[in-house]
Amino acid sequence: MDERALVLGGGGAAGNAWEIGVIAGLFDAGLDVTEADLIIGTSAGSTAAAQITSATQPDELLASILAAAPQPGTGPAGSYGGRAPNVPVADLLEKTSRIIDAAADAADMRRRMGAAALETDAAPGSSGQTQRRATVAARLPSQHWPQRPMLIVAVDAHTGEPVVFDRHSGVDLVDAVTASCAGPGLPAHSIGDSRYIDGGYRSNENADLAAGYGRVLVLSPLGGRSRTPVEWGMHLATQVDELRARGSRVETIFPDSNSRNAFGANLMDLSTRPPAARAGYNQGRALAGQLTEFWR
Repeated sequence: MDERALVLGGGGAAGNAWEIGVIAGLFDAGLDVTEADLIIGTSAGSTAAAQITSATQPDELLASILAAAPQPGTGPAGSYGGRAPNVPVADLLEKTSRIIDAAADAADMRRRMGAAALETDAAPGSSGQTQRRATVAARLPSQHWPQRPMLIVAVDAHTGEPVVFDRHSGVDLVDAVTASCAGPGLPAHSIGDSRYIDGGYRSNENADLAAGYGRVLVLSPLGGRSRTPVEWGMHLATQVDELRARGSRVETIFPDSNSRNAFGANLMDLSTRPPAARAGYNQGRALAGQLTEFWR
């Protein structure tokens, strides 16, 4: 039980940039966590997972974020799979909070979130799936699944059942990532006859999927927070406790104060990506020393 798992949680455009920054900072300080035996990606973390398992080095991924043209300071829902309709983030949070409050349990909540996404899918003028898929494809250095194990988490919009894609699923990597990123305000992503929504509706991090791995490193742009009741088992702290009870060593990286300041109030604001990536890079470099013994 000495294999290593890297878990990349959701957190919007800023969270994706922060994760790339942290990984690049660790890399430049001599710690390459992209060599993990398993990588688990959820929502924005699924994009990061696909990016770091390509042939592109972490410092190159960071440089591309820092070199990107300035983006307008607007953004939609809590994913990183393309722009949603122009709905204020506060309205989306209120809508999803109502769904969470009305749900009897996690499975009921996922079904309700799926139904809401399917309603968006049916709304006039919401057929932007091809464009969103193209947006995701443009962010990935490679559109092929890596040979090493990588898990991308989504949720079936019709049934509310979690789905874990890998290279044996018969699903294109771009589709798996787009499905995992189909968060609030975005229509469900179509793959064949099925529809999928954001993997964060299973859990923001889904660290429990690393059960059986000796060392588990979790990057959580949301700092382990969840809006769901603790008893639903979706909180990162619950999953970490379960992993440790089964014998795994677990370390978590949450955004420090500089990173949180870089995120601002809207994680989907594309203008936050360069400062979030820089803050993540500095944080990664600072943490490399204390994580080296754990990871190696």
